[in-house]
Amino acid sequence: MTRTLQTVADVADLEDFGFGPRTLTWWAVVGFMLIEGMGFVLAIGAYYFLLPNENVWPPTAPVPPLFWSTVFTVLGIASEIPNVWAKRAAKRLDLRGVRIALSLAILFGLAMLVVRWFEFDALNVLWQRSAYGSIVWALLALHTVHMLTDVYDSIVLLAIAFFEKFDGRKFGDTSDNAMYWHFIVWSWVVLYLVVYWTPRWL
Repeated sequence: MTRTLQTVADVADLEDFGFGPRTLTWWAVVGFMLIEGMGFVLAIGAYYFLLPNENVWPPTAPVPPLFWSTVFTVLGIASEIPNVWAKRAAKRLDLRGVRIALSLAILFGLAMLVVRWFEFDALNVLWQRSAYGSIVWALLALHTVHMLTDVYDSIVLLAIAFFEKFDGRKFGDTSDNAMYWHFIVWSWVVLYLVVYWTPRWL
């Protein structure tokens, strides 16, 4: 007995890319953010674990100044404008919009890294001086590493957008990259409150 094969559906014309939960890369980025978010939670837990054991907080340094950290926070929130633009342009498959928005987002990211340098210098405590110094530097260092990762990724995407074929999957990558920048910006807002405002609220 011979069996004949029947075509159930022709999927040849379906796109080989997508956005959001339909793609594996989106889930990978979400998983990455969950892992890194847990790292922040553990580090913040260490910060508050140390606090009750001291008579004054910070125990070995003046209260960290607000200027550079506030400038960083303002730049971070403002960077969401080109970041959202890049995400929306990617979903429209708008290559020109992606190029412009990514360029602006990268400039914001580089400016934030410069400000972070001054922020480290203004902490009034070195990482090896005390447990307080160690955890504060660890929180900022963790966040800085994540920033460097995303700025580098954005630069690579921008180079591809200008010099190589930017196919649908690259538009999807741009959208996922923008999602990760959301995580960087808003996780920093939490860290800003922990590091700079906890000593002022006590």
